[in-house]
Amino acid sequence: MKYIYCSLLATTLLLASCNKNKDLAERLPNTSELHNTESPYAVQFNELDPEYILKQNHIVEEFYHKNINKNDYSGGFLVAKNGKILFEEYSGYSNRSKNEKIGENTPMHVASVGKVVTSIATLRLVNQGLLDLDQSVASVLPSFPYAETTIRMLLNHRSGLKYYGYFTAEKNLWNMANTITNQDVLDIISSGKVALEFRPNTKFTYSNTNYVILALIVEKISGKPYKKALRDLVLDPLEMTHTFVFDDISKKDEVCQSYDGNYRLMRFDYLDGTYGDKNIYTTPRDLLKLDKAMYSDVFLNKDLKEQMYKGYSYEKKGKNNYGLGMRLIEMNNGKNYTFHNGWWRGNTSSYIRLQQDTVSIILLSNKYTKLTYKTIDLAHHFGDYSVGNLGN
Repeated sequence: MKYIYCSLLATTLLLASCNKNKDLAERLPNTSELHNTESPYAVQFNELDPEYILKQNHIVEEFYHKNINKNDYSGGFLVAKNGKILFEEYSGYSNRSKNEKIGENTPMHVASVGKVVTSIATLRLVNQGLLDLDQSVASVLPSFPYAETTIRMLLNHRSGLKYYGYFTAEKNLWNMANTITNQDVLDIISSGKVALEFRPNTKFTYSNTNYVILALIVEKISGKPYKKALRDLVLDPLEMTHTFVFDDISKKDEVCQSYDGNYRLMRFDYLDGTYGDKNIYTTPRDLLKLDKAMYSDVFLNKDLKEQMYKGYSYEKKGKNNYGLGMRLIEMNNGKNYTFHNGWWRGNTSSYIRLQQDTVSIILLSNKYTKLTYKTIDLAHHFGDYSVGNLGN
């Protein structure tokens, strides 16, 4: 009788385990295509416990539907730990008039999250010895008029350059009937008609102009158009097959559309021709590939990554700082909360990288909403990122 009881108990436990694993398998996406173990940039993470995966999957799903996925949210959401996707969901339309829905392979405009990609492309050139962070911008772009300004100051927004969207709106500086390009921005700066906001490296001011100039530097050093240079430096090595640079405004109807909060199509204007600061289209899965590669000391050496994920601006006390292409909050418990948000037209984006806990939180939307930025409230489920531990 005792033997029969033990056998029944073992069978019951086995069935429960199988049902739980089946539940887990059904709930989580198939991500086998994300793991190219032959890549030179592949990183081996610790295996996650199935119980942990299922628990976090429930937490993230509940958070998403309670806080974000309401009022017809349109976009893609992905949360991963140790390179493994815990939860993923897509909703809405890439082109509502054509009834084209957003899926895992739909590239979306990630707005200023594209700065992260541009910074990594720049750092890859530094990693290859083709560029130095502290060399002057003028040594690469001879017409650039400010000798003190360095590559690093562009990356950390300490250059003093005004946002080109402001100075091109000034009288007689630009005909807004014409689409402005990266080269046009440089030419206006070089003309001497636009003064610096402040002396380089004396304070921080976030300015898209920095990343427009960085894209030109990548082009000059690589000898290739930015979209080709980015493909060679980042996209092809990491198999980011659904990522591209949008640099032809005449093809605006061929990409994922941008909507206001009522699903009205957003218009393009003269500012939509620049890239590097924005105009990078990608998917949550492709961004996860990039995020994973950043744990590899082969993709970028350890010293460069340390320089990327540290703050440079301490003139004012506050929780927020900026590294090289990443925002960060330096916390009282010694952790860094690193992230970048984006907004352009109806596109909003959030990329959170909790490096010390190997967690990635990625949320993209092509229909305007501030709910995209609620992702910050999810972080404490993966480590000690409570409000009380945020910096001074």
